[in-house]
Amino acid sequence: MIPENFNIRVYGLLLREGQVLVADELISGNAMTKFPGGGLEFGESIKECLVREFDEELSIAIELGELFYINDFFQASAFNPKDQLISIYFIVNQLGNKPLPIAKKPFAFPPHNNQCFRWIELEKLRQMDLTYPVDQKVGELLRGKYL
Repeated sequence: MIPENFNIRVYGLLLREGQVLVADELISGNAMTKFPGGGLEFGESIKECLVREFDEELSIAIELGELFYINDFFQASAFNPKDQLISIYFIVNQLGNKPLPIAKKPFAFPPHNNQCFRWIELEKLRQMDLTYPVDQKVGELLRGKYL
């Protein structure tokens, strides 16, 4: 199938003490582990998108650091094969010291929620820990840069 649309996704890589924050989600019955972030909305800047996503998902303020990666290979959306994904990853820093809602184990969703967050040690991060090919590539690059 030939893609008809671009789907721009923006993700934040929050690093702390040799760990990276990941999101476990359940969407349409599909369990996935990915980096926090989401879809760019029309009229929104990339920075505004990522700040909004962290506020919506984690209720924290962030600042964008370095641009870490933009996917350099074709990737169709897992949810709509007519969409070509453009995924943009930034290193982010949390502003303030508000505690993060961290799950103790994968997919330990709080009541009435289909998303939770947890830390994974970069040293233990493996390709199979992340669901999507672009995130898997970013995981490899993180390990290469920070270990």
